[in-house]
Amino acid sequence: MSKMLSKLRGFFSSRTLVGVDKVGNRYFTRKEEIDGATKEKRWVIFKGEEDPTSIPVEWICWLNGQRKKAPTPEEMIELEARRERVRQNVACIIINICFIIKVLKKKEEDERKSLVGGIRQCKTIRSHPFFSWILTRGLLLPAFLLFVS
Repeated sequence: MSKMLSKLRGFFSSRTLVGVDKVGNRYFTRKEEIDGATKEKRWVIFKGEEDPTSIPVEWICWLNGQRKKAPTPEEMIELEARRERVRQNVACIIINICFIIKVLKKKEEDERKSLVGGIRQCKTIRSHPFFSWILTRGLLLPAFLLFVS
């Protein structure tokens, strides 16, 4: 029991505040000796409700030991500005893609209308009296009849 109390006392007395993120979560570290080797323990104390999704990626990397140094406030500001630029670039790309799709659909529709318009012209020719005269005499090619009908 005394070993547990000493660990608990050591937990609160030897901790070092490393940083605070923009949400208000506080990040701590302390040195701990385990089996004769000194290890660094890292942890976070959440502000308010414990929400792991509120931890920025850079702090997650530091907590997991993927980073040796904790992120600085200047680095966090720079990375947030970079993320905002990327968001804006993605929005511009999406707008451009939507515009290109709209133009291609319009072009396809215009081509379809021109094709339908060409067929309509043929159908109007069929109603012309001269066309019916040619048709009654059998002077029209069968292939043309297939195209018109």
